[in-house]
Amino acid sequence: MKFTDNTLFTIETRTVADLVRAAQTGDRDAFGELFQRYRPAIVALAMRRVRNADEAEELAQDVFIQAMQKIEQLRVPEAFGGWLRRIVHRMAINRTTRNRSALACDPEVMEATCLAIGAPDEFAEKREEAKAIRDSIDRLGDLDQETLKAFYLQSKSLIEMSDECGAPVGTIKRRLHVARKRLAKEMDDQLISA
Repeated sequence: MKFTDNTLFTIETRTVADLVRAAQTGDRDAFGELFQRYRPAIVALAMRRVRNADEAEELAQDVFIQAMQKIEQLRVPEAFGGWLRRIVHRMAINRTTRNRSALACDPEVMEATCLAIGAPDEFAEKREEAKAIRDSIDRLGDLDQETLKAFYLQSKSLIEMSDECGAPVGTIKRRLHVARKRLAKEMDDQLISA
């Protein structure tokens, strides 16, 4: 096969969706390019989740292995980045849950945990703030509650929410926007009345 300047340019600018479709047909080079493009972001996200560089690297590797094994299940190739983020989130939770009992008695881990949490008054303040947000969400209407909880607490993508609700993505975006505004107003009202 003879490469021309146009062919080379086309190869370099393949979209994520094109690469995903190619990877779904077994093209390892396409998956390799996806790996190269997304690896830095996935390692950074893993680092935020596990707070340990070595563990973040290992988690990122596990994420890409799982993504490679399950890429044919991805129905919307354009959603590849969000799909990877959800895999990171789930695998980080699983890893943390598995490792929690092993790390619970390690003095270094206990000290690091105390440093990460901060002063007791900061911790109490954050807990109160989180409770105020949860209480404000609970005072919203059912649709607003469902929308906010699905997006923020369950880490669902707009596409997943759209599929579950049977509504267009644009409608889900509008619902999310409206729910955020109502939550902000509810929290402002609480501050004023307090």
